[in-house]
Amino acid sequence: MSRFLRVNHDDPRVAAYMNVRERDLVGREGRFIAEGLNVVRVLVSPRSLYAVESVMISEKREDAITELGVPDHVPIYSLAQADMDRLTGFHIHRGVLAVGMRSGTEHTASVERATSDGSPSALVVALMGIVNHDNVGGIFRNAAAFGADLVVMDDVSCDPLYRKAIRVSVGGALTVPMRRFASAAVMLEWLQNAHFNVLALSPRGRERMADVSRGGKAAILLGPEGPGLPEELLAKLRTVRIPMSPEFDSLNVSVSSGIALSVLGARPSW
Repeated sequence: MSRFLRVNHDDPRVAAYMNVRERDLVGREGRFIAEGLNVVRVLVSPRSLYAVESVMISEKREDAITELGVPDHVPIYSLAQADMDRLTGFHIHRGVLAVGMRSGTEHTASVERATSDGSPSALVVALMGIVNHDNVGGIFRNAAAFGADLVVMDDVSCDPLYRKAIRVSVGGALTVPMRRFASAAVMLEWLQNAHFNVLALSPRGRERMADVSRGGKAAILLGPEGPGLPEELLAKLRTVRIPMSPEFDSLNVSVSSGIALSVLGARPSW
């Protein structure tokens, strides 16, 4: 018996994949789209924090499905490439998409573990006003690579489960727990109440990143490129910088997060 359910673009069973780009902007009623073989592989794996509802693959990529390990209960829809492009509204050159289900609990158990007394060395990445999906995706990729326990964000920062952010994260956004707060002020209050040592990353930081010792719970606070973190906030917090050439004033925020996490997130057993 074939593992594939062969459909065309107007089959109601694949309606969740319709007009992908437009619906990225308005939402999918608790669903999100994962794109590409590597990302879908993460979504269907035990590492994923989210359930997979279905997988859609172009006929020319059917041979790749054995690499994914899709659970037996998950339907796999197969379409001709032209039908897939018509359904989604643009050319899906990777030929593999999946629908995931958002969690309504914001990974409460993972949040509680990161803030409990039993996690004295928890590492958190905090996002303030970061609205670029490439940057958010890159930050989640770094958070996954360097073992961050949690990513928290304010109400302004963009959605890590936006299709492009997930793709840039190479699935990291599907494996690192996250929590969103009503404002940056509420997020910072939560971190401080949970006894995190908040390190605000800025080119004007008073300490060198390489000189910072982990020393218990730590939270790396990242702001948007250009304006960066507000001066009044930097005046109140412990600030760190990544030294660089005097002819250049800043790094991409995603790159900066990777450097900071490589210092704070390193594990002796790695």
